[in-house]
Amino acid sequence: MKSGSVSDLKAMLLGMDPVLSDRVWAFHAISDPAFIPDTAFAVIREAEGVSCILPAQAAPTDAPQFAQITLQVHSDLEGVGLTAAVSTTLATSGIACNVIAGLHHDHLFVPWDRREDALELLKRLSLDARR
Repeated sequence: MKSGSVSDLKAMLLGMDPVLSDRVWAFHAISDPAFIPDTAFAVIREAEGVSCILPAQAAPTDAPQFAQITLQVHSDLEGVGLTAAVSTTLATSGIACNVIAGLHHDHLFVPWDRREDALELLKRLSLDARR
């Protein structure tokens, strides 16, 4: 375990404290990687090209819109089970989830129109871990 990070699954679930951002996000392919917008939350470089998670107003209007939910627990990058528990909980309710792991927190991108449902399910998952 890294300093200050949590690796025990039950502790990670208990400490999730999910927070919903009010900003709308979109995934977008970047044609010229030399011009990645400063507003990008994340940049993903794949064999097929570069994509970014951008504020929706910086992406094409037809791009699907996502909400960001940040799990406040400082989860260890080598912690096992948090992503599986979260994605399984959301998948059971038909909610897509794209996870970006940062050094300190996990960030979930869920369809904009399901954001409140997702937040409620994550809060319930955390509460259920107390049992």
